[in-house]
Amino acid sequence: MSPTAVHSLWTTAADPITKIDAPKIEYGQLSPTLIVLAAAIVGVLIEAFVPRRSRYVAQVFVSVVALAAAFAAVIGLAAGGFATTKSHIAAMGAVAVDGPALFLQGVILLTGLIAVFTFAERRLDPEAHGNRVDSFAAQAASVPGSEGEQAAVKAGFTTTEVFPLALFAVGGMLVFPAANDLLTLFVALEVFSLPLYLLCALARRKRIMSQEAAVKYFLLGAFASAFTLFGIALLYGYAGSVSYATIGQVIDGTVRTVDPALAGTMGNDALLLIGGAMVVMGLLFKVGAVPFHMWTPDVYQGAPTPVTGFMAAATKVAAFGALLRLLYVVLPGLRWDWRPVMWAVAIVTMLGGAIVAITQTDIKRLLAYSSIAHAGFILAGVIAMNPDGISSVLFYLAAYSFVTLGAFGVVTLVRDAGGEATHLSKWAGLGRRSPLVAAVFAVFLLAFAGIPLTSGFAGKFAVFKAAAEGGGTPLVVIGVISSAIAAFFYIRVIVLMFFSEPKPEGPTVAVPSPLTTTAIALGVIVTLVLGLAPQYFLDLAGQAGVFVR
Repeated sequence: MSPTAVHSLWTTAADPITKIDAPKIEYGQLSPTLIVLAAAIVGVLIEAFVPRRSRYVAQVFVSVVALAAAFAAVIGLAAGGFATTKSHIAAMGAVAVDGPALFLQGVILLTGLIAVFTFAERRLDPEAHGNRVDSFAAQAASVPGSEGEQAAVKAGFTTTEVFPLALFAVGGMLVFPAANDLLTLFVALEVFSLPLYLLCALARRKRIMSQEAAVKYFLLGAFASAFTLFGIALLYGYAGSVSYATIGQVIDGTVRTVDPALAGTMGNDALLLIGGAMVVMGLLFKVGAVPFHMWTPDVYQGAPTPVTGFMAAATKVAAFGALLRLLYVVLPGLRWDWRPVMWAVAIVTMLGGAIVAITQTDIKRLLAYSSIAHAGFILAGVIAMNPDGISSVLFYLAAYSFVTLGAFGVVTLVRDAGGEATHLSKWAGLGRRSPLVAAVFAVFLLAFAGIPLTSGFAGKFAVFKAAAEGGGTPLVVIGVISSAIAAFFYIRVIVLMFFSEPKPEGPTVAVPSPLTTTAIALGVIVTLVLGLAPQYFLDLAGQAGVFVR
């Protein structure tokens, strides 16, 4: 072919470019996420340029200020009507600014703020070589037990990178429940997952177990991400778009504009069913629902306890927010297909988490299986498919996250020569050694069990009521049975603490700094306030429970 022929083909094939529109970004409405991500970048620069001895104070200051400022921005947006009348799709269709998004972002930011307090705790372990130490490895890159690690401990090194990592994770979590197209959802998933994989590997004590936890979480998380991405590709093939609204309209049959390149696949139900199932599977992995829960107990046990608390609380909030938006905005036209499957998942999650928790002897593994059971209870509200379903799930997530952070905060205080004493036998007689700490932990356990006058009862009641109204009465019956089974092992721990003789070689309760004290105190206050006077917060969740479409 002659050069002139090639040139003429090239000129005729190329469309004349008229004008590329500049992207329209509403920076004010995206400010909570932008503040957190900007602070995370500042944290990385602090690691690069600030002298080592000053980094800890600088990182804690930047993290706390950023999370508080982002929370203030969320409150400002909600007060400005973006949760109700002004809710809309921002960032050229990528992010929703509406009630559920702002409510969940507020919960995630408060959770992140309290988690940073526990990350910054440096009074629980005895000083090493005259330096205060935290829960994280002195030098993450050194081999456990090597000369390099010993030299790092002696020099008083600390891994202050945990603060920007936590901020990057929070930034991803803020976008995750607000994502309004599948690609934004996937990017947010990776942005918050990768820092969590790293944070899990950084425990100062039991480093081999910590690194094993991180590898398990990374490998299984990579599989879940791959399933999600494959599902996104299939849904794009089905609808010719990754936008939530367009996919929902193609499912309803209201849109029939076919992209010529996708004319052969658009409207193919097999792509829709398999793609939808794969994306939902990725989200169920993140919430720790059976049968995608295998990582949960190992990772919760191996990760540094402050990271476990942060992960258990914030990841669930973000993932359930994304799951709600996907099922209520994208797939409501498919509810007759996905509801029976989700029923089955909710039932095996509630029963599986509660029954297996009875056999656990480690307090962190017990709380991990407890979190699996709670994922089942929350799924009962998700399946309700009514407005109460959304608001009850929002309330439950807010209540659950504070109880979880408080409970893991208490776990960091009970220590012996090897660090945290997480074996249940070590907790025997704790109520006589340290009545206050045991009483606080008992409050959290009663809230997990759903005993009246705690936030756990108000949350469970709201979720089960929504499920019953949505035609899920059998689900509620199984949920109540699971709660009864779960109450057994929570109350067993309370009996162990208060009615057993303390062992002479038993653990001590460390006196924390004001940071951890504040985190635990906030957990107790929120647990009791949401239990004694839940109505205001239920109304708030009700007002915030409308998705923008």
